[in-house]
Amino acid sequence: MKSLRQLGFIKLPFRKDAPDEEDGRVLALFRNRAELKKAYGELQDEIYRLKDRVKQQEGATQRVQEMLGSLEARLGVPESAYPALVFYQLRRMWQTGREIIEQFVGDLSRQQDERERRQHVAEHNRRMFTRRDALSADLNESRARAEQCTNDLAEMQAQRARLTRFWHYFKRRGLDHRITAGIAASAQASELLAVAQAAVEALEQEPVPEFSGLSLEARRAINLAAIALAEVLCVRLIKTPLVELAKEATARREVTDEYGTPQECASLMAEIENAYVLLQSRVNIAQEIKVRSERIKQAARYRNTPDTTPTADSIALSEGDVLVSEAVGGNRARLPNVLAEDTWDLYRVLLR
Repeated sequence: MKSLRQLGFIKLPFRKDAPDEEDGRVLALFRNRAELKKAYGELQDEIYRLKDRVKQQEGATQRVQEMLGSLEARLGVPESAYPALVFYQLRRMWQTGREIIEQFVGDLSRQQDERERRQHVAEHNRRMFTRRDALSADLNESRARAEQCTNDLAEMQAQRARLTRFWHYFKRRGLDHRITAGIAASAQASELLAVAQAAVEALEQEPVPEFSGLSLEARRAINLAAIALAEVLCVRLIKTPLVELAKEATARREVTDEYGTPQECASLMAEIENAYVLLQSRVNIAQEIKVRSERIKQAARYRNTPDTTPTADSIALSEGDVLVSEAVGGNRARLPNVLAEDTWDLYRVLLR
């Protein structure tokens, strides 16, 4: 009995599918192990990326704290506080000019987008009207043909039903051939009618094509108007060096002490305050933009056909330009080529 119990622990492979099941489990185990290793590697990479981002953010935070500490120390001393105020007011003036142009471009874009969308829908409706007329004509013709074939077939069948005498044999045979042909013609007419009806239904279910966006001509016109507005803003400040000073301040990260004594800084801040009023004034701005846009449009040249921004050289103001006559003078600032010098961060505003 004891030997029999020992033999009971012996497992004999009587089932033929046992090895296959074992191999399947082993393969699934290795597959799961490989997937876990892959997921673990991806998580490790993600951890490294997050750590790098944390280090970068810590570095940026440290730099900002250093800048704030430097600014706090500068503002604590009157001799360095005034240049700091001028520096940040110049940067704000530059940003104000850019915001004015951005709002102008946004308003023009929305107006033109609405106009072109309506035009897009109107053109689609006109095309649909023309196609609908053509399909309706085909449908009416197919319906009339089907009705005529049905009526002719019914008339021949009625005539055939009246020929019941034996001497009508030849007439009945002739009508039978005509009825067979009429049935075929009626079936063909019904098929053409179904096709015409399906075409009309498909046309009615056809959606309005998606609007592809502002046209190239519209984007070019808006960009030219934006360039004209940038010139108008510069002309309003042409008697002061504020545009150049604001550009230099925007290009720097830290405050500079190049604005003179506190009295000179106070005078410069008063000019900046007046500049805000001039920049935001709406007096005659539409007419000024129109005049300058016409000049730029005549002179503008584009490198490639899909370009929306003209070349900077093509719109440069010439020495004899009547629009820069106010800028002539030894103690007056030069009117910049707003596109070449990226005045008011113009390239960030223009449409692509």
